[in-house]
Amino acid sequence: MVSQKVTVKNPTGFSLRPAGILCKEAMNYKSVVTFGYGPNTANAKSVLSVLGACIRTGDEIEFHCDGEDEEEALAAMVGIVEAGLGE
Repeated sequence: MVSQKVTVKNPTGFSLRPAGILCKEAMNYKSVVTFGYGPNTANAKSVLSVLGACIRTGDEIEFHCDGEDEEEALAAMVGIVEAGLGE
């Protein structure tokens, strides 16, 4: 398992469109992809789980990836959040 913290930079946080982009990227990997915010954990492959986390601009989250392509998945997830999730 690998993990890394990242700060959400896009102006709307994980609203519907950015959440969909995040989930679509996570679905490209076989690994289990989750992220933690405070005491909560969300499944990055589930739009409802991502929306339910209520992540806003400036929040720091920690991605956790576990599986055969975990390194690639982690790099992609951190990269897409740092790039602003299409915003």
